[in-house]
Amino acid sequence: MFAALSDTFRTVFSKIAGQKKLTEDNISEGLNDVRLALLEADVQYGVAKTFIKRVKDKAVGEKITDSVSASQQFVKIVHDELVALMGNNEEELKLSQKPASILMCGLQGSGKTTHSVKLANFLKKKGRFKSPCVVACDLQRPAAREQLKTLAAQCQIACFSQDDVTDPIQVAKNALKKAQECGWDLMIFDTAGRLHIDEALMHELEKMKELIKPEETLLVVNAATGQDAIKTAQSFNEKLKISGTVLSMLDGTSRGGAAISIREVTGMPIKFEGIGEKIDDIQVFNPTSMADRILGMGDTINLVRKAEEFMDEKDAAAMEKKLRSATFTYEDYLKQMQMVKKMGSMKSILGMLPGMSKLKELDIDDREIFKVEAIILSMTPAERREECELHMGRRRRIARGSGTSIDDVNRLFKSFKQAKQFFKNVPNMKQLEKMLGGNAWR
Repeated sequence: MFAALSDTFRTVFSKIAGQKKLTEDNISEGLNDVRLALLEADVQYGVAKTFIKRVKDKAVGEKITDSVSASQQFVKIVHDELVALMGNNEEELKLSQKPASILMCGLQGSGKTTHSVKLANFLKKKGRFKSPCVVACDLQRPAAREQLKTLAAQCQIACFSQDDVTDPIQVAKNALKKAQECGWDLMIFDTAGRLHIDEALMHELEKMKELIKPEETLLVVNAATGQDAIKTAQSFNEKLKISGTVLSMLDGTSRGGAAISIREVTGMPIKFEGIGEKIDDIQVFNPTSMADRILGMGDTINLVRKAEEFMDEKDAAAMEKKLRSATFTYEDYLKQMQMVKKMGSMKSILGMLPGMSKLKELDIDDREIFKVEAIILSMTPAERREECELHMGRRRRIARGSGTSIDDVNRLFKSFKQAKQFFKNVPNMKQLEKMLGGNAWR
């Protein structure tokens, strides 16, 4: 997503590099390219025009301090305006009742059913709710109830569904009665959609909202639909007074203009984003994180959150100490590899690091990770702790035990030694961060 837009921004930034001062002349051509790139990314015309004006007004004549270049200052202005355009801060769900209730709505195919379960699972894992329930009120789409049941069962979340009831309003009533008996503390209502907005759909949703009185009414919009997503959001908001949106399919090849435009046009905050097909592939929408991604600066905000979720703080501190002193072993390497695997694919993780987005042709095969894991698991405990030399006889035995070749084992041995040497030559982690370009734009 945003690949072409990110390329345009990088080109504009490189053209301004070396300028001593930001002037209308040296930024006008670049901003015109940015405007075209925004429109090609399906950003709404008025939003693109407003964004360009804000950047230009702030950039022209901006005083450049000695510690930063004109290019760095311009990057910061663009970054800050992108963040402001998308809402500045994360928007939390306002849920205080017991049971709390969320009404999910949207057009057919937007991802309502999947994201109803994703959201329930997300809030349960965060510890906000112990016993969430998803309610199957989509009686229009064939197999919608079965899909909701299956997804809910995968993450051990309750699902209320009534196959013998044909009125979704009645299903919602029955679910509310059942909530006290079952002790559900959160109820997420999955409603029917249509291929397009019509009066029948809106009337049903209005009645549903009046009955449920949800604290949050979330509209799920497919980012791949571009400016149609904005029109959909405006129509739903007029009828239902939406409290926020969930952008789905942001991991796809969509141009993603909805992510930039929807807050500015509708005034509704984006609260969550779907980043993949798995149940865990949902995260809080963070404007700063999105601006970082658009400008090709990685996504350190969500990378840190992923690391915190899967890595113990004490283990992280111990590992950092070993990295600093270059005393980590194959055993440590294995632990870190297994932790990284839980976080997602290696390609997606590297893509979240600052500077790595430039490596567009980077092709990382996760099967290589499994191969390395198999090699280390085939070592003896003493070998993993580097208490004995891995001579050729041991390497042959390891290759046979792991189902790999002697060349694979030799490559691991060589790269491991190189990694140790690398960390010996890096005195501290701040220097490492600098090498990765983490603070280059700040």
